[in-house]
Amino acid sequence: MVGETIVSAAKKEILAGIRKSIGEREEAAPVERSYIQSGPVDFDGFVERLNDYNAVVYRCGAEGLSGAIFQAMDVRGKQRLLIPPGLPGGDRFVIDSGLTYEEIDKSEGVLTGCTVAISKTGTIVLCHTEIEGRRALTLIPDYHLCIVRADQVVQTVPEGIRRLREFRTRPITTISGPSATADIEMTRVKGVHGPRTLDVILVS
Repeated sequence: MVGETIVSAAKKEILAGIRKSIGEREEAAPVERSYIQSGPVDFDGFVERLNDYNAVVYRCGAEGLSGAIFQAMDVRGKQRLLIPPGLPGGDRFVIDSGLTYEEIDKSEGVLTGCTVAISKTGTIVLCHTEIEGRRALTLIPDYHLCIVRADQVVQTVPEGIRRLREFRTRPITTISGPSATADIEMTRVKGVHGPRTLDVILVS
């Protein structure tokens, strides 16, 4: 309690010194936001951007989701994938029930849902709910298969940010294609801080 009081007093002293230095200032004018805030979703554009990021996209209806999942797994030669607790299991899935990082790393990959996707940028956002799993589950495996429902796709970044308001206290991961980075010589390396391979199932 005493420590908190000291910190609070020090904070007030610092802020008072800043105000004294800069003097009284008029209230800042509202920031004009003339950029596009929303728009109709361009699903074809979303798919094109994911393809540009070297992600493979499968499109299906709700009744064809299971088939699309198994198709994507078979194309990649995956026998079993990890899944978060909120997704239904099966013979080809292992539920993450407190797996160690080493166990996650040895897996063939992970299947998750998402919170929102942004068509304009081809970005998928995870808030690590029960159908998305903890961050380690989507950062450690080399392969990520992500389910995106059509009603989760918005056109612009502002729309996406507004969708995230109810998740503002949760960790957020944004994905724009497979993980990749480049060194000072512009040598591109995949999989440094996330999966090297990303597939997406877009469910209409």
